Amino acid sequence: CLTTLMASVTIMTVIWISPTLSFSGYATPQYYFVGLACTNHFLVPPAWGWFFTSTLCGFLISVVVNVLVFSVPFCASNRINHFFCDISPVIKLGCTDTNQKEMVIFFLSILVLLVPFVLIFISYVFIVSTILKISSVEGQHKAFATCASHLTVVIVHYGCASFIYLRPTSLYSSDKDRLVAVTYTVITPLLNPLVYTLRNKAGKTSLRKVLSRYLFAKTLRMS
Repeated sequence: CLTTLMASVTIMTVIWISPTLSFSGYATPQYYFVGLACTNHFLVPPAWGWFFTSTLCGFLISVVVNVLVFSVPFCASNRINHFFCDISPVIKLGCTDTNQKEMVIFFLSILVLLVPFVLIFISYVFIVSTILKISSVEGQHKAFATCASHLTVVIVHYGCASFIYLRPTSLYSSDKDRLVAVTYTVITPLLNPLVYTLRNKAGKTSLRKVLSRYLFAKTLRMS
């Protein structure tokens, strides 16, 4: 859902000749973006009961963030130098002191980013200890390869998100932050299914079949 939302907003921003939105047009995408992002980070324990709890917590945090951001009086430029309505580019347009609001958002960011990351790190400590008990060297190698792929995606995602949200708004850099934002909003969510598919035997077989058909059709066209 998060990737679909961000891809839609990005495409709309790129192809729209005059990307001018109303106040609600900015607030609504940010509400869903923050809510879905928080829910995604809270979904560390894979259980249905926790799924509904994390969704509720994620969108409650989104309501708080939206109230904090859009209660700021905007009397400066109304142009957001970003491809979506992110927190820092919007709150930076305020013409009053936003330190208290930024502090609240900072502590919420710690809750959303660092707490799940610590839980993931702890879970990997137990996973590694379990893998080391596997008697087969080949089994250990396969298990470590799967974990390494997923852990790489996790580190890139949380690292980029922490770079954006765990720092003052005064350090906001539009060009650099846009590039980092693409990484944690679009690229890493798309990498997750790719990682799991390529580690799966059936996924590899399907990929080989698709590539074989493509190469065969290309060969026929060339002959």
